[in-house]
Amino acid sequence: MRALPPVPFSNGPAFINRIPTRSSTIVVTSNEGLINVVDVTNPTDSEFHQLASASYVTTAAVSPTGSYMAFGDADGIIHLLTAAEEGSDLPLNGFDGQPVEWADPPEELPTIEWIDTTPLNAIGMPYYTTTLLSSWTPKFLSRDIFCPPPPKIPQQILTTMKINDNVAYASLPKELRGRRNVVPSEPKQRRSRFRHQLIRRGSEPETPTYEYDPEDIPRMYRKVEIEYSKFGVEDFDFGWYNHTELSGLETHILNSYTNPLLQLLHYTYPIRNLAKSHITTDCRRENCLFCELGFVVRMLEDARGTNCQSSNFCKTLGFLAQASNLIELIDYGRESADLNHAHMIQSCHRFLVDHLSLEGNAYPHNPPLLQQYGDSQQPAPSPIAQLVGITARNTVTCTSCHTTREKDQMMHVIDLVYPRKAATNNPEDGTDFPSIVRNSLLRHTSHKASCPACNRQHVSFESQRSIPNYALPPILALNASVYSEENHNFWRDARRQTFLKPTLELRGQVHGQDEASTVLYELRGFVVQVDAKHKQGPTHLVALIKVPEAEATRQGQDDSPWYIFNDFSVQNIAEDEALSFPASWKVPTVLYFERVDRRSQLDFSSLQKEIDASILSQDTNISMNRDPNFIKHECLSEDELPKPGTLIAIDAEFVLMQQEETEYRSDGTKTVIRPARLSLARVSVLRGNGPKEGLPFIDDHIHTSEMIVDYLTEFSGIQFGDLDPQTSRYTLTPLKVVYKKLRLLVDRGCIFIGHGLSKDFRIINIFVPPEQVIDTVDLYYLHNRQRRLSLRFLAWFILKENIQTDTHDSIEDALTALRLYKAHLQFESEGIFDKKLEELYKEGRQYNFKPPQMQGSPPIRPTSGPGIATFGMAQTLPYAPSPDFTAMQMYPRFFAPVPQPGPFQPTWRNR
Repeated sequence: MRALPPVPFSNGPAFINRIPTRSSTIVVTSNEGLINVVDVTNPTDSEFHQLASASYVTTAAVSPTGSYMAFGDADGIIHLLTAAEEGSDLPLNGFDGQPVEWADPPEELPTIEWIDTTPLNAIGMPYYTTTLLSSWTPKFLSRDIFCPPPPKIPQQILTTMKINDNVAYASLPKELRGRRNVVPSEPKQRRSRFRHQLIRRGSEPETPTYEYDPEDIPRMYRKVEIEYSKFGVEDFDFGWYNHTELSGLETHILNSYTNPLLQLLHYTYPIRNLAKSHITTDCRRENCLFCELGFVVRMLEDARGTNCQSSNFCKTLGFLAQASNLIELIDYGRESADLNHAHMIQSCHRFLVDHLSLEGNAYPHNPPLLQQYGDSQQPAPSPIAQLVGITARNTVTCTSCHTTREKDQMMHVIDLVYPRKAATNNPEDGTDFPSIVRNSLLRHTSHKASCPACNRQHVSFESQRSIPNYALPPILALNASVYSEENHNFWRDARRQTFLKPTLELRGQVHGQDEASTVLYELRGFVVQVDAKHKQGPTHLVALIKVPEAEATRQGQDDSPWYIFNDFSVQNIAEDEALSFPASWKVPTVLYFERVDRRSQLDFSSLQKEIDASILSQDTNISMNRDPNFIKHECLSEDELPKPGTLIAIDAEFVLMQQEETEYRSDGTKTVIRPARLSLARVSVLRGNGPKEGLPFIDDHIHTSEMIVDYLTEFSGIQFGDLDPQTSRYTLTPLKVVYKKLRLLVDRGCIFIGHGLSKDFRIINIFVPPEQVIDTVDLYYLHNRQRRLSLRFLAWFILKENIQTDTHDSIEDALTALRLYKAHLQFESEGIFDKKLEELYKEGRQYNFKPPQMQGSPPIRPTSGPGIATFGMAQTLPYAPSPDFTAMQMYPRFFAPVPQPGPFQPTWRNR
C-alpha cells in the first residue's frame, strides 16, 4: 500500500461515496451542501456543485449506474443530481426490469338509439369481478408518521462544549440524563373519560423523557379520581381504566379506603366461600359486616369486569365503628396531609376480622371446616376462627421464683415485630421475612408485675408463646406494622433481591422446642400504602393480589396471575414488580398467606349454599302501625316461586342522605367533589305474566337508622314518618331483607323489566347480569337521536295514559314499564315498531318530549292538613283517547287494587 496525495476539502467532509462506473472517482459532500466530485489519481481535476438547501445535509447516496446522486437534508427534502443528458432515459440500477403489462382495451359500447321511449335498463351495468375503486376502505386512509425531527443540542451542552482535533465534546448535565436517544414507544391516545364524549381525537407519540427513578411512583400506583359531568357518575367511563375481566370498586363513597381489603378478602377463596354462605343464613342483625361482605363478594363475582361499589358495606362499617367509638376507622371525606391510611387499614383489618368471627359464630352449631374440629368432642369455633384463628399457649415465668403460668389465647391477626438490628435480610441474623414472621408469632416479651408466689413487687416476668404446626391456620393474616423508616428498610430491595417472597416456610414450636417439619404458605396478596409525600397526590391504598382464576387459566410462564387493584383501575402486573419495594413510597400494610397442605383439607360441603326461597312468601314488616288499607301487595305462593326466565317488573324510590359537595371557582365554573348520596326508600316488584299479571308481590318501604336530609317527596312519594317503625302506615322492612329478596330473584334467573334500571341497581348496590335486564329506556331509543325518553312521555304516547301527575309511585311506574314492554312485543309482532318509534320522536319534538298539560287542570294546592292535597280533574284532553280509554286508565294514581285472598279478582276503590 502506498499513500496517495491528499484531497483538499476545506468545508469538512461529512459523506464520501464512490461512483461505481468510475473506479478512481469519489464524491465528497459537506453538511452545508457543497459537493466535490474528484478523481483521486488527479486531484486537480474535480467538479464542484452546491445544493440549494436551507438546512444541513443528513445523508448521501450514488446510484449503481453512477448516473444519479441523491442527497437528503434535515427538512425532509431529497435533492437529485444526474450526469445524463437532457431527454435521455437512464435506469438507476442498471437493468431494464420486467416489461410493463398494459391493461386490455375495453370492448366497444353498443350503440343505443336514444328516444323518449328508450328504457333506462337498456344501458346496463358494467360487469366487474374485482373491488371497485369507489369501495373505499381504511387501508386507503393516510396515517401520520410519528417521526420527530432531529433533536437540537441543548444550550447547556453548547455552553460547556470543548473542541479537540475537530471533535466537540461536553459532559451531559444531570438534568438531561435519560432524555437523549429515546424513541417514541407508541402513540398516546387522547380519549374522553366520559361516555357521552367517546370520540377519539388526534394522537401523538408518547416518549419517555426521564430515566428510571425508584422514587417516582409508577402510573399504575397513582391515585385515580372519578370525574363528574352534568350526567352524573353514571357518565364516567370506568372501562378506560380497566380492560380485564376483574371488577374494580368505586371511590366516591365514604369509607371507600377499604376497597383494597375487600378485594383481598374476595380473592381469598376460603373467606369468599364463608361470606357467600353467610348471606344464605337467617341473620337477624340489621348491621352485619359479614352479610355486607357476602353481598360485595357476590357482586364482584357476577360483574366480570364491570365496576362495582361497596356503599352498603362502607355504610355499615361506619355505623359499627361509630358505635364502638373507633373514630380512627371513620372516613369523614376530608383528606388531610397527616392522614395515615396504613394505620387506618390495619386497624380496620383487625376490627373487621373480629366482627366477622363474632357475626358468623353460631355456637354450638358451627360447621366444622377441618377434620380436626369434626373429630373433636368440643363444638367447633366460628368459621372465621377456623380459617384465620391461631390457638397459642402463652407461658409466663417469674424470673425470681421461676413459677410458671399457662393460658391459651386465640389470635386472628398477627402484628409483625421487627428486630433492633440493621436490615441485612440474612436468616442467621433473624432479619429475613420468615424469621420476622416466626418471631412475631412466638413473641418473646418481658414485663414487670407483682408475683403472688414469691410475694415480691415489680418482678420481671418473661412470656413465650408456644404454637405447634397443627395450630398454624389455613389463612395467615398479618399486619405489617411499618410505622418508621427503620422498619421500612427491612422491606427495601437489596442486591436485586426482594424481601418478600412468593412462599413462606414456618416451623412451629412446642415448649421451647422447634418442630421437626415445616409448614409451607403461599402468598395470596397484600395491601400497600402509596405515599406520594405530597408531590403526586395524597396517600392512598392499593391491593396486589394473586388472582386464583388467572392462576387456573395460566397459559405459560410469561402470563402473570398477579393484578394490581387501584380502586376501579385494574391492571395485570409481573410478580417481580408486585413483590418489589423499590423506595419509601410503597409501604406494606396487610398480608394474606394460604397454607398449602390445608388447601385440599378444607370442607365447605356443610355450608348453606342458597337463600331460602320462602322469604318471597313471607310478609316481612317491622312497622307497629301498618294500615291494612295501604297493603297493596300479595306475597308469592309456593307455586308462584320464580323460575329462570320469569318476567317481573320493578321500580324503586330513593331519599337523599347527603347533599352534593360542589366547589365553585372564581371564574364561575364548578367541580363536583362528591356526588349526592341516595338511599333506597321503597321498592316494588310486580308479577310479569300469569293470571295475576301486574299484581305486586313486593312493596316494601325500607327502614333506615341514618338521618335523612331530603325525602324528595315530589319524585319519590315518601313523606316524613313513612320510614319510621313507630309511625309508618306502610309495610316497613330492613334494607338487608329487601336486598336478600332481590338477590334471590337475580339468582333464580328472573328477567327484570323497568325504566332506567341501571341507576336503580347502582343505588341499590346490586349487580344484575345484562341478559336479565329489559330496560324500556333502551327499548324505545333511537341511537342517531341521542336522546332517551322519560317514562311519563312514553306512557302518554304509547299507552295513552297520564302518570306521575302529582308524585311518583313505584307500583305505577313498574306497571307502566311492564305495559310498555308488552306494547313493544305487540308492535314487533305487527312489524310496525320502527314506524312507531319514528312517530314517537317526531311527536316528542313537537311537545319538547313532555306530555302536554291537560286543559282545565288547576295546579295542585295543599290544604291545611299535612300530606293532604286536592286534585283537579281534567275536562278535556289534547288528544283523542281510544273508545275503551277509561278514567281508571287516565288517572291510575287515584285508584288502587285491593288484594283479595284466593284467585286474583281485582276490585277498585276510589282513593
